[in-house]
Amino acid sequence: MCLLALAWKAHPRWQLVMAGNRDEFHARPTAALAAWAAPDTGVIAGRDLRSGGTWAGIGADGRMAVVTNVRDPQARQTGPSRGALVADYLRGSTPAAAFAEALATDAPAFAPFNLLLADRDSCQFLGNHPLLRQTLSPGLHGMSNGPLDAPWPKTVNLVEALGDWIARGEASLDPLWQALANERRADDDALPDTGIGLERERWLSSAFIRSPDYGTRASTVIALDERGHGFIQERRFAADGRCIGETRLDTPAP
Repeated sequence: MCLLALAWKAHPRWQLVMAGNRDEFHARPTAALAAWAAPDTGVIAGRDLRSGGTWAGIGADGRMAVVTNVRDPQARQTGPSRGALVADYLRGSTPAAAFAEALATDAPAFAPFNLLLADRDSCQFLGNHPLLRQTLSPGLHGMSNGPLDAPWPKTVNLVEALGDWIARGEASLDPLWQALANERRADDDALPDTGIGLERERWLSSAFIRSPDYGTRASTVIALDERGHGFIQERRFAADGRCIGETRLDTPAP
């Protein structure tokens, strides 16, 4: 993912709600959201067909994981697949806190990332640029290609949209889809400086990015209750921004 808002223990029904966008090169081969086949039974996610990992998904017993890269043109961009971190967590049974603690030792070997891991007991953040691990407090959180809860305009806007959706007691996901589809760019004085130059900062400042080569490939909403039951829903987009597919998969009912 490149942008997400998360509500952790802040919704009357859902223990976890995540809404986010995956931005990627359109030429990178990708499989749509689906239940993975054995030996990965229980994982529900899209799939990066180049490295085999994924950017966001759910697993058995209320597990959820999502990863973003961290934007720094001076940082090393080689290393093991960051998408494998999500896949490895979802296909396993290690609690989120223990997985994050164990991974912290090896995290510097990866290119810069932010990783969120949740189970029915906790939601964990692990970043490696800089190395930071923390347990998320109940409430609203946002993440893009910078630090957790950094006040980048598109992150702030999406978190506010998620908070408004919760406050209104909405059942329809339409307000979340609309917030994820927002193409409005931020004012220059509100842009972060991540070392990529003003023009690129402007281009990447909208929630939804549209361009022929690189842009928003998918929008995802995940909702899980305290028993781990819920759904994951994905909308997929072509290079011109058209929606070219939508999938919703529910976890088994209790």
